[in-house]
Amino acid sequence: MATIKHYPARRRFLGTPTDYVVHLTKGRVRHEGVGQAFWFTPTTSVLSEVPATDQELPVLFHATTRDHQDVTVQTNVTFRFADPVTVAQRLDFGIFPPRPGGPDGAGAVATGRQQVATIIGQLAQSRAVDHVATLTLTEALEVGVGQVRQVLTDALAADPRLTSTGIEVLGVHVLAVRPEADVEKALQTPVRERVQAEADRATYERRALAVERERTISENELASRIELARRREDLVAQEGTNARREAEEAAAAALVEARAAAERRDVDATAHAQEVRVIGEAEAAKDAAAMAVYADVDRSTLLALALRDAAGSLPKVDNLTITPDLLTGALAAFAQAAGGAR
Repeated sequence: MATIKHYPARRRFLGTPTDYVVHLTKGRVRHEGVGQAFWFTPTTSVLSEVPATDQELPVLFHATTRDHQDVTVQTNVTFRFADPVTVAQRLDFGIFPPRPGGPDGAGAVATGRQQVATIIGQLAQSRAVDHVATLTLTEALEVGVGQVRQVLTDALAADPRLTSTGIEVLGVHVLAVRPEADVEKALQTPVRERVQAEADRATYERRALAVERERTISENELASRIELARRREDLVAQEGTNARREAEEAAAAALVEARAAAERRDVDATAHAQEVRVIGEAEAAKDAAAMAVYADVDRSTLLALALRDAAGSLPKVDNLTITPDLLTGALAAFAQAAGGAR
């Protein structure tokens, strides 16, 4: 909004870079443009301020389809004031002199914006309602957005009133074409059911896949256990074979050892028997020779030799006690021996 400063008999206007000001004095344009600054006489001047920026106008209205269904059309129209001087002449964008009830020296809020909104809104609504009336509800929901946008773009761009007023429509956006809430819910139900069915199917497939994977894992575990049991069986059989072979080898070795020991005992027994026989034969020959030597020896000599041999085998005698009986017997034996010798 521009600023108007008060001085005695004069006013100072300071414009903005976003508003186009038109200064009229006695019906003639004295100043116009963006960002203007000038002096003016309040008794002979009229100021109008037109926005120089692009304007956005949301339009929301209801329409009836060919099959008598109510829909809500939500649009947005972008426009600008191509000819601000013409706009200021055709619409009320005046800011000076101020209107009753407005702040002195600043001007009241102009009604030009409301006028433009009414003009564009009514024009867009009439064209959109006429087009929606040729469509069924299904067609309006499926292709209504694009068709309504095209119809409004063509209608607003070629409308003679907007052109003569100096308003240029830059674009039309149709944001939504929606039915009533209960109808929309009824239309959404099949889709929701189909989506839910797809979700359930995906869930069932995921569960089936999980079950299949669990079954595969169980089968793999069972196959692994069977393979381990088979290998354990092979191991036990191999260990038994090895133990049996070791026992057979040990038995064979023990048999060989026993045979070798028996053969050694036989050899030792034969050698010992041979030795005993040789010794016996030698001793027999010795005894025979001795007997042959002693055959011609008398009895007393033999007795003396016997005593000599026996003396070598007797234990050591430290004390000898000779009793009369022993001495008598010994003397008698000696006397007898002496008598026999004579």
